Amino acid sequence: MTAQLPLPAPMDAGAVLIGAAASLVEDKDGGRVFVHGELSYGWDAGDSVSRRFAAAKLADIKAGSVAEVAAAFGVDPGTLWRWRQDLSAAGVLGLAPEKSGPKGPSRLTEAVMSQIRSLRATGLSLRAVGTAVGVSEFSVRRTLAMETTAPEELAAADPGQPEAEALVEELPVLPARADRSEERAGARSGLIGCAAPVFAPAARVPLAGLFLALPALEDTGLLECAKETFGALPNGFYGLETILTGAVFQALAGEPRAEGITRIDPAALGRVLGLDRAPEVKTLRRKTAALATTGKAGELLTAMAARHLNGSGEDGGDLAAVLYVDGHVRAYQGTRKIGKVHSTRLKFPVPATEETWVADAAGAPVLVVMAEPGAALTGELRRLLPGLRTIIGNERRVLVGFDRGGWSPALFQHMTENNFDVLTWRKGPTEDIDASLFTEVSHTDAHGQARTWEAADTEVEVPIGTTGEVFAMRQISRRVNTPGGGMRQIHILTTNTAMGAGEIIYRMAARWRQENYFRYARIRFALDSHDAYTSIDDDPERSVPNPAKRKSYQQVLAAKTRYEKTLADTDAAMLAARTPPPGTSTVLITKTMHNKITADLLTAETALEAAQAAHRDLPARVPLGEIAAGQQVLETETKLLTHAIRMAAFNTATALAREVRTNTGYARGEDEAHALIRQALTGSGDIDPRVDGYLTIRLDPLPTRRATTAIGELCNHLTATETQYPGTDRILRFEIKNKETSPSN
Repeated sequence: MTAQLPLPAPMDAGAVLIGAAASLVEDKDGGRVFVHGELSYGWDAGDSVSRRFAAAKLADIKAGSVAEVAAAFGVDPGTLWRWRQDLSAAGVLGLAPEKSGPKGPSRLTEAVMSQIRSLRATGLSLRAVGTAVGVSEFSVRRTLAMETTAPEELAAADPGQPEAEALVEELPVLPARADRSEERAGARSGLIGCAAPVFAPAARVPLAGLFLALPALEDTGLLECAKETFGALPNGFYGLETILTGAVFQALAGEPRAEGITRIDPAALGRVLGLDRAPEVKTLRRKTAALATTGKAGELLTAMAARHLNGSGEDGGDLAAVLYVDGHVRAYQGTRKIGKVHSTRLKFPVPATEETWVADAAGAPVLVVMAEPGAALTGELRRLLPGLRTIIGNERRVLVGFDRGGWSPALFQHMTENNFDVLTWRKGPTEDIDASLFTEVSHTDAHGQARTWEAADTEVEVPIGTTGEVFAMRQISRRVNTPGGGMRQIHILTTNTAMGAGEIIYRMAARWRQENYFRYARIRFALDSHDAYTSIDDDPERSVPNPAKRKSYQQVLAAKTRYEKTLADTDAAMLAARTPPPGTSTVLITKTMHNKITADLLTAETALEAAQAAHRDLPARVPLGEIAAGQQVLETETKLLTHAIRMAAFNTATALAREVRTNTGYARGEDEAHALIRQALTGSGDIDPRVDGYLTIRLDPLPTRRATTAIGELCNHLTATETQYPGTDRILRFEIKNKETSPSN
C-alpha cells in the first residue's frame, strides 16, 4: 500500500508527517489520517478508540516507523505497542480505555483499617498483616500511608472515594524530564548553592533499583561525614550529596571511574538522582578536584572509619574486635618516573604506589593511607597505631592481624605497650613442637559453622634485636599435609591470652578476606585505577637505602667466596707439599715454595679486605636526589577520595547481600547474594512521589520467581528503616511489582 506513487498531500499547513507516506491532521472536530494524499482514517473529537485504531493500523501497514507513528500521536512507543497487542487480541473493543479507580466494593472499611494499624503496631510484617485481615500487601501499605493525611483532606481531595486504593493511578512511562533550565541558569551565575532533587511520577525507569542502596549507604556515613569534613561544594547545579551519591551509584552500576559515566544513560541516572540528567565526566573531575584541593580526604576516611568501627557488626559482634592490616601495591604503567616496588602479584618490581589498608573483623575495608615510597609494613603499622587508637578509643583492646611482612619482635612489644594484641605468622626456621602436645580444638563462627583443627598451644620467647632481650608470646601450632604426603608444622604467634586456640586459628585464616577484597575490588571497583593524571616531585632530601651499598655487599660476598675457595686449594697444596714421596721420610719446603703456594691466598685475602673496607665506607642511606633525581610520586588526595567512595559502595553492596542471606528466604543466599544484589541494583522500576512526605519505589519483577520473592522481602526490611532520600524530607518506601499490586504488570 505504501509503495505506490505519492498523490497530492493534504492542503493543511498544520499536518504532521508520518514517514514519507502519511500525515496526521487534528483539530477541535477530531482527526484525520491521509495516506499518499487520500483520507484513510477519521474520528470525532473524544473518540479515543478510533484514534488508537488508526495509530495501530498505521504501524501495522508500516506507513512509518513505530517511533514516528508514536511521536505523531503524542505517545511513547511502548504505549503504541500495547495498543497493537490489544487490537490483535480483542479487536476494536480491546482499545477502549479501562475505567479508572476501584473495580468493585472496597474491603478497606474503617474497622479493617483500624485492625491493620493495630496488627502493624505489634511488629508483624506487611505481608502477615495483609494475610490476617484478608487484603493485599499493597492495601496494607496504602492504609498505613493514610495515617499521615487527615481524613477531611482525603475527602476534600477525592469526595465519594472512601477507599485508599482509589488513589492509585497509572504512572506515565518515562515522561519528559523536568525542566531545570532556570536552576541551571542560576547555577552558571553562582546564584544557587545546588539543585535540590525533584521527582516526577514515572514508570519503567531504568536503574531504579539503585534506590535500594540508599539505606545501606546511609549506614556507611559517607554523606554525613563528607558534609562534616568538606562543608559544601562551591555554588553550582550539582551539590556535594548529589556528586557523592551519583559516584556511589556509578560504582554499583559497574562503572566506578569517572569515564564510566559515558557508558550510562545520563537521563536514566538523572531520574534516580532527582535531576534532569547526571553530571558529565568533566563535571565529575572538576568537582572531585575541588574536594581534593582541600587536602581533607584523609579526614573523611578517618571519620568514616570511626563511624564504622564504633557500630556493632553482624549478629551484634564488635567490628573493631579484630582488625587486619595489609599493604597493597598499585602498579603504574605511565611514562612518569615513579619509584619501583616489588609486586607479589606480578612477581617482579614495577613502578607503583604503596597503600596500607585496614579491614574490620568481617574483612570489609574501613581505612586506607598512602604509604611512603619504599616503606615496610613494620613502619606503616607503627604509623597507623596512633590513628587507630583515636578511632576506636582508649579503652578497648584490639587484636591486629597481619602477615609475615610485619614481623618485628620490637614492634610486637611496642603494640602490646599501646594496648594492641598481635596476630601473625611466625617467620624464620623454628623447631617443631612435640607431637604429644597436639589436641583437637574447634570454633563455631557467627553463621553457626563449626570447624576443628589439630593444634598445640604453647609459649615461646622471640629475641628482640641482638642484645639478648626476648619477648614472650603465645604460639598456636598446627600440623598440615604437604604435597608429597608428609606433614609439616606452621606456627601462629599472638599476645592475646583470653581467646581460645580455635578462634585464634580462625581469625588468622580470616585474614584472607582482606585479600579477597583486593581481588574483588580490582575487578569491579577499579581498585588499581589512578583516577588522577597529575604527579608531584618526590622529596629529594628523603633518606632512602643506598643501592651502591647493596652492590658493594654483593662484591664482599663474591670476594669471600673466592677467598674460601682459594683457602681450600691452598690447604690442599700445602698438604701435598708436606707429604714425603714414597720411600722417603723427610721433605724440604723452602720459603720460595711456601710463598708460591700461598700467593693466590694472599691475593684473595687482600681483595676481601678491600671489598669489606669499601662496603664499610659507603653510607647505608642517602638522599633520594643523589641517586634518582627527578623522581615523582602520584597525586594522593584524589585517589583517597575515590577510595572513600568505592569503599562505601562495596560496604553498601555487602550490607545488602547480608540482608538477603539473613532476612529473606532466598535458598542460594550464601552463594548468590552478591550476584542477586548486582542484578537488582541495575533493574528498572517506578518512581511514585504522589504521597506527600514519601517516595515510593516499585521495582519491576526479576527474571525468576525466587529472585523476585527475595527482593520483595528485602524491600520490606529496607522500608522499615524509614530512610530519607539525601537532600529531601521524603521517606523511601520499597515495593516490587506482582499481579496483586500491579494490574498493568
